Amino acid sequence: MKEAENILRIFKETKIAIEKKDTYKLKLLSNQTNNTVARTHDPDNIAVAVIIYSIEKILEREKYKNYSGWNKFYKNINIYIDKSIEFLEKNNEKEFSKCLRLIRKEIDNLSGELKKYIQDVFRKASVNKASKIYEHGISMEKTANLLGITLWELVNYVGQKDFEGIHKKEPLLIKSRIKLAMDMFE
Repeated sequence: MKEAENILRIFKETKIAIEKKDTYKLKLLSNQTNNTVARTHDPDNIAVAVIIYSIEKILEREKYKNYSGWNKFYKNINIYIDKSIEFLEKNNEKEFSKCLRLIRKEIDNLSGELKKYIQDVFRKASVNKASKIYEHGISMEKTANLLGITLWELVNYVGQKDFEGIHKKEPLLIKSRIKLAMDMFE
């Protein structure tokens, strides 16, 4: 994994932000991973970006705490974050990667409405992060593949953002429109 020290710092700060329920800090931490992901295309860095962004979005929604399974989910996420920190400190990348997969798998252990909502958050987080990575100059196709989303999902999301800019009377620069069109056909 590339930039393990940076990811260790981010996870330590994530732990504190979760304890304080500081969703703004979680958003900042997630955004800090975008540059690394764009440079390295490292799957673990990608997983970290999506996980932290998802945790931020999950904690923002107070209603989730009322669903059956919330306490177990929250407890297990914290355990996996602690384990991730421990494995990063020991330079054990294999076990760290396993922890990242277990965090994602924790969603599968949920049931009912909470599972549906949290799956949706993770999916939207992947699309959002893909959009941010694309903004760093990585092609749409490569970005979609890195995040495990469809090219259609990414095109739709990026196009929606650009469309909103048009409504705000912010015309797209010709270069931006050409780049968007070229990326769609790569």
